[in-house]
This record gives sequence, C-alpha cells and structure tokens, in this order.
Amino acid sequence: MVRERQPDQFTQWLEKASTSGLTDFRNFATSLARDKDAVSAALTTSWSSGPVEGHVNRLKLIKREMFGRGKLDLLKKRLCYRTV
Repeated sequence: MVRERQPDQFTQWLEKASTSGLTDFRNFATSLARDKDAVSAALTTSWSSGPVEGHVNRLKLIKREMFGRGKLDLLKKRLCYRTV
C-alpha cells in the first residue's frame, strides 16, 4: 500500500488493524486514524522531506561536535565551509 501509493486501500487496512489482536498494532492504527488526512496525502503525493531532514541531521551533528569547544563564530565558520 505504501510502496505502491494506493491510498484507497488505507481505509480497509485501518479497519483490519483496528480489530487486530495486537494492542500495539491497534494503538498505531488509532494514531493514524486521528491524522487520516495527512496519511492519505502522504500516500498520494510524491513529495518527500528527506533532503531537508538530511541537512537538519548534518547541522545537529556539527552542533553536537562543537559543544563546549568554541563560540558562535567558530560554529558559523564550520557550517559555512563544511562540505556535504
């Protein structure tokens, strides 16, 4: 359903998951049902936030590496001159 982008099957899957014998699975289905519009949009659009998340991850890594080592000027230099 997710890999083949078939949002029409989401409602059927949600019903089956809600009646599952596994508590964690039912809880997961309940949380997806609360945000049904967003899940349907994710299944229908080809847009991805992957590249943005990659840059955020890279910036957080640099920030963790710099903790306690320098001030803002050094961090700024590392962010501006770091290769991806």
